[in-house]
Amino acid sequence: MKAIMVREYGGPEVLRLEERPSPEPGPGQALVEVAAVGVNFVEIYHRRGVYKTQLPFSPGGEGAGRVAAIGPGVTEVSPRDRVTWMSGTGSYATHAAIPAEKLVPLPAAVSFEQGAAVMVQGVTAHVLTHETYRLKPGDTCLVHAAAGGAGLMLCQMAKMCGARVIGTVSSGAKAKLARDAGADEVIIYTEQDFEPEVLRLTAGKGVNVVYDSVGKDTFDGSLNSLAPLGFMVLFGQSSGFPPPFDIQRLAGMRSLFLTRPSVFAYVTSRELLLHHAQIVLDLVVAGRLKVRIDRTYPLAEAAQAHIALASRQTSGKVLLIP
Repeated sequence: MKAIMVREYGGPEVLRLEERPSPEPGPGQALVEVAAVGVNFVEIYHRRGVYKTQLPFSPGGEGAGRVAAIGPGVTEVSPRDRVTWMSGTGSYATHAAIPAEKLVPLPAAVSFEQGAAVMVQGVTAHVLTHETYRLKPGDTCLVHAAAGGAGLMLCQMAKMCGARVIGTVSSGAKAKLARDAGADEVIIYTEQDFEPEVLRLTAGKGVNVVYDSVGKDTFDGSLNSLAPLGFMVLFGQSSGFPPPFDIQRLAGMRSLFLTRPSVFAYVTSRELLLHHAQIVLDLVVAGRLKVRIDRTYPLAEAAQAHIALASRQTSGKVLLIP
């Protein structure tokens, strides 16, 4: 098999394609022939060593493919099954040994590319809009990076909940993508400050919830854009980590709620994983949730995929195709 390996922390150049022995599925594992790999920002942090991972390692938690073999005790899947996953390891490879309990059946109507593109961001959008803050008709939400992979999913999910959606993007082209995904109002933050514009669009009231995956650059403005008792949902930090926060500030900001959720806290059992994933995949099959794949790269070009994602110039999902 071939796999991308990281033997030292650093820039994209540390992602190197290597020949490796094909893994044997152990107890509770399935060996999957990987057809498509979802590239996520967290893997940039793993590569840099911001999130420590024991060296050497093969990155990648999200993918889709076909089961090639199963290990002892596996009952969840069978050889030849089409599957997808969002919390495996070593997915930047032609083959990966994944715990069978983490594999989700992939409907025939959903391509491998769609399956690899929708799991992390689709399930994240679903839990953020239905669990972290339960959007309801009449709510207004602010979605940062609304033309990114997660942002496009959030816009669609929020509209399904009946909410008014305000999105922020960096360009006119991205504004169109956000509107097509359901955003009612789009702020091009390179042309105007989003904070006063949000207040103008809400007649000074602010929004009920901010979904913020940007972090440092938007954190304070996001807090200031909230209505009384509003929810600040920080679920990423593509611009960097916000500085340490004095929680006493919330008392002077109309009793806001601040949370830093991780999607994986919502799928701690196979039952929960299948629940959320099935909803997302059913929406894809029904044509109600559109999966935008911005670009694909061969496995050997994983470094280019990381560069593209880190540039924040992508609109939708970045995939590797082994």
